[in-house]
Amino acid sequence: MLAPTPPPHSRASQQHNDGFEFSLGPPDSGFSLFLASRTKKVHFIRHAEGFHNVATAETGSTACLRTAAPAEQHELHDARLTQKGIDQAVNLREVLKTRPSQGRSFTHFDLVVVSPLTRTLETARHIFGQGRQPGLPPFLAERRTEVDRVTGAELSLPAPRVLVMEECRERWGEYVCDGRRPISEIRPEFPDFDFSYIRNDEDVHYTPERETDEHCCKRALAFLEWLNARPEKCIAVVTHSSFLRHTFMQFGDALSLEDKTDLQRLAGNCELRSVVMASHGTREGKDIEDLLAMERTNSAGA
Repeated sequence: MLAPTPPPHSRASQQHNDGFEFSLGPPDSGFSLFLASRTKKVHFIRHAEGFHNVATAETGSTACLRTAAPAEQHELHDARLTQKGIDQAVNLREVLKTRPSQGRSFTHFDLVVVSPLTRTLETARHIFGQGRQPGLPPFLAERRTEVDRVTGAELSLPAPRVLVMEECRERWGEYVCDGRRPISEIRPEFPDFDFSYIRNDEDVHYTPERETDEHCCKRALAFLEWLNARPEKCIAVVTHSSFLRHTFMQFGDALSLEDKTDLQRLAGNCELRSVVMASHGTREGKDIEDLLAMERTNSAGA
């Protein structure tokens, strides 16, 4: 897969006015200031190793992910995690338990957003455990006991809401691993995940042609705008390498070369990349592009 060409920073700023960089004071100060109330942590996680990753590594090509037959008939369609992938997710869960976040276990998030492909759902399951029963408010949800990393006291915390969304799925089309099974088939495996934002049982996005770089970048920005409008302050997103590349390549021009490279490089399996999203306060109150309208438009053109 060819990496898309990053759009100029000035163009992104003019079109979206929501870049992460915002200089205050001398242009060469090298830092930015934001009101704390306009910031939130977003922890992006690429899925753990799937069988399609093994197949492409062994063959040295993505040809094994293409087929002239219907994609759903291919053994790597909506690929699952390998045992190594499951171990990667379990290990990340253990690592996160040692990293405090505001005195709470780092694995306790206000919201977990996950792609509907099986490998991301399985990754989320092994990292975050059972989610909050869909529709239940936090005060009625099953409680978990976590240790306060600052005081050592035990905390009773609700299970996280795990929200499944098409908008953060992998760049779709062409490769059979990037198509998904019907939600009616997937949901029984993850009954505690919230699928209420999914609008179609069948995969209406997958086509023999790859989603364009332009559309994937636009989808990624719309997804970030949606995250920015959420009330939660600590969010995890379990997603895919190409989606992350299309997301991060649109930011970072004001960073040092080292930081920009670290932000935009290809994510490894089950890699955690944490960022702080800081709103400039210039788009609050303005309409956010209807992500579902994007879905309908893309489906109509398929």
